[in-house]
Amino acid sequence: MPLPADDTPWPPPEWADHYRRMRVDDAWYAGDARRLAQVYSHAPARERRRRLWGRRSTEHRNPQREHRLHVPLPGDIASTSADLLFADMPSIKVKDPKTQERLDNLLDLSRAQQMFLGAAEQAAALSGVFLRTTWDESIAPYPLLTVMQPDSAFPEFRFGMLRAVNFWRELATGRAEVVFRHIERHEPGRIVHALYQGTADSIGRAVPLTEHPDTAELAASLGPDGVSIATGIKELTASYVPNMLPNRLHRSAPLGRSDYAAPLHDLFDSLDEAWTSWMRDIRLARARLIVPDGYLRDNGPGQGAEFDDDREVYAALKIPPNETGGTITLAQFGIRVAEHQATCEAIVRQAAQSAGYSAQSFGLDGSGQPITATESDSRDQRSMVTRGKKAGYWRHAIAEQLYVTLQLDRAVFRTPITPDRPTVEFGPGVVESLQSKATTLELLSRATAVSTQTKVKILHPEWDDTAVRAEAAAIIAETGAGAPDPVGTFPM
Repeated sequence: MPLPADDTPWPPPEWADHYRRMRVDDAWYAGDARRLAQVYSHAPARERRRRLWGRRSTEHRNPQREHRLHVPLPGDIASTSADLLFADMPSIKVKDPKTQERLDNLLDLSRAQQMFLGAAEQAAALSGVFLRTTWDESIAPYPLLTVMQPDSAFPEFRFGMLRAVNFWRELATGRAEVVFRHIERHEPGRIVHALYQGTADSIGRAVPLTEHPDTAELAASLGPDGVSIATGIKELTASYVPNMLPNRLHRSAPLGRSDYAAPLHDLFDSLDEAWTSWMRDIRLARARLIVPDGYLRDNGPGQGAEFDDDREVYAALKIPPNETGGTITLAQFGIRVAEHQATCEAIVRQAAQSAGYSAQSFGLDGSGQPITATESDSRDQRSMVTRGKKAGYWRHAIAEQLYVTLQLDRAVFRTPITPDRPTVEFGPGVVESLQSKATTLELLSRATAVSTQTKVKILHPEWDDTAVRAEAAAIIAETGAGAPDPVGTFPM
């Protein structure tokens, strides 16, 4: 959509369903009990009754009676997705050595790996994220690669490719009835800024950027048209990274789907209910003493009575010796540990599988014994397949925006480099142990199916060709493998 017209409903009706589902996913990802209860308080009555977080809480009457608990499995799923992708920084290369040096410097200054980790976690929960490249010379003398959330963006696609996007944010006003919204529209070659004054459910009317202090500085940066800033390049300064495709609810839209879109909300709610029941068993099974009235100490009129379990001497009680009413009875119930644990593990296993991951990635099916990389890869096969799918989406978006970053670095900051679209390659995900590598190389060497240089390259894949050749030459010289065979030249 272009810049919204005055008095447009907010959010736009065509995006209302997307935003509603993102709010539910966001509540589960955040793991906040109040937000979960608030989200499901607006659900239909039938759904509220069957969900743990949809039932009316008794906290308003007695805060001590709120015993519902949340297991942060949604957050663990999102975090696992990010760890599989960016626990190791992908290899990002360009052809020109000077440009490569500048790119490495920009990635380090931008803390790229930390940013990618956070973005991948949010994308897994909210169906995707946007990578945006911008600049602010008062903050940093280089382009800034940033992350924008999908629930604050309205993208425009053409043939499945992003052509423009509106990012929006609400600005503080101090008045509940007035809402200021800043719209930042990214188009090829320019960035448009607009400020709207409206209400909670309407965009209102467009006003000058100087009407709010948070956007007043932008007014001085606008170009001759008074609404946009020229980027000096033809590429779009934003890219969309879908978490996973296709979107099963909106098949015609090129929007990603959340890891929770199996959907897993029923499983999350059931896990919380099982965990709450388990903790309730523990709470009810606490040892309690049942004592006769004679063991209680009177605290005075209106103060009740209490039992001192540390007291050693009691006055004689007027109880016949054959009566059992003077005994202290211990009441303690059993705890259904095995049943609750099996239920919780079954729910976690199903949720992990439906989200596209192996149970091993969440600590299940592990015996605690050390395993080889091959065994780990076999157990995590489903997780590795999901990782490979997501890496393909990230690889293109990262390459696009890093190319934009290099172009802006030259156009805006006059850095003498030759911008080039980088290649982005993700690692294997599972690092093979040295013992496993040594076994593989020994078998290849016995079969005389590999050269010394190739063996060095397998052992040190991070080395360049010069270092590999030098190491191979050193090995040949030390072992004497390159010396001529004196027997082979002796005349028979």
